Amino acid sequence: MTALAHETLEAVMPRVATPPSDLDDVLWQAWKAMELPEGYRAEIVEGFIEVSPTGRYSHGRITNRLRRALDKLLDGGQFAAHQDMNVIHKRKVWIPDVFITLEDAEEHVTEDGLGIDASAVELIAEVVSPGKESLDRDRERKRRAYARAGIPVYVIIDDYDGHGTVSVLSGPVPGEARYASEVRMPYGTEVIVPEGPAKGFVIGEAITGALRGDS
Repeated sequence: MTALAHETLEAVMPRVATPPSDLDDVLWQAWKAMELPEGYRAEIVEGFIEVSPTGRYSHGRITNRLRRALDKLLDGGQFAAHQDMNVIHKRKVWIPDVFITLEDAEEHVTEDGLGIDASAVELIAEVVSPGKESLDRDRERKRRAYARAGIPVYVIIDDYDGHGTVSVLSGPVPGEARYASEVRMPYGTEVIVPEGPAKGFVIGEAITGALRGDS
């Protein structure tokens, strides 16, 4: 994801200080009312609606490699890898590049049918896109947001950290918006998911390539 847009809210958000609960409601209603052009998506992350286009080729290549590998690992079990769905936590909305929840997760669909409740999500993976806003979103804002929601494992695949790194965060501490454990390794090194349905899953060159720019 590469672009950030806050202009959508100018017509609906007051310019005075707004209590968090009221702000959440304003953002939620604005998000539900949005009509985006094809190829764009909107999320609610830390008090803003963020609009971004579909990822470029390199982003999609890594995302799809990861999804296919997770599908093989999880095949035949009760969990599955998913894409292109809303994950919702207390009127916050994310559209992760890949996430793991139950194969049949109907009982965890939100009451309005707009997405999967974050409490049913076991792992989220984001593939970082270029641009300061995108980098900050996946490295910092979403890290805090997913920790607050208690997402057990957060994987960040980052083409733009040196020659590329993979970070696996686990042990969320919701009250402090942080993860207790982080393993961060360069591309070309195997990183292992430590817990959950994907425990033991290896993220290595088959998914990331050895170095940034590899084909």
